[in-house]
Amino acid sequence: MADIKRCEWSVSDPIYIKYHDSEWGVAVHDDRSMFEFLVLEGAQAGLSWLTVLKKRDNYRKAFDNFDPERVARYGKARIESLLRDPGIIRNKLKVESAVTNAKAFIQVQDEFGSFDSYIWRFVGGKPVRNGWKSIKQIPARSLQSDALSRDLVKRGFRFVGSTICYAHMQATGMVNDHVTSCFRYKEL
Repeated sequence: MADIKRCEWSVSDPIYIKYHDSEWGVAVHDDRSMFEFLVLEGAQAGLSWLTVLKKRDNYRKAFDNFDPERVARYGKARIESLLRDPGIIRNKLKVESAVTNAKAFIQVQDEFGSFDSYIWRFVGGKPVRNGWKSIKQIPARSLQSDALSRDLVKRGFRFVGSTICYAHMQATGMVNDHVTSCFRYKEL
């Protein structure tokens, strides 16, 4: 395993390595998983992704395995309970945005049949395959993430700036941003 080439960002921690090797950049077409990444990417704002990954199992428990129907029904008491949960990032705006986003997520599902049908339109229905040689070339946003961000905001989503949307697109395989020397680049 030592001579396997990976994206440079992923080699600093075993959690990162596992995430990089098995999830990052893999095309997601499951609405529950899409909602999970939206919540987690929003929670990450201003923090490291590693911090969020370490709390991911706790998030799954706290947020009913990211069932948007359940999360959309969270009231003030449930939000207050979440804000006391040391297993998640206890930022009131981020927790409240998960509930707001669940409601908007359901509206998108109702309009398009699935969130998957809606979001993949921003990349023409198939992954954007970039060809970066260095992680320094990888952008923090793109024209597609700008458009996605604007549309999500228009639909009432919060914590969905272009940078968060681009990270979401990378995580869910809408964009292949593995560097060309990484073993996952060709696999995906």
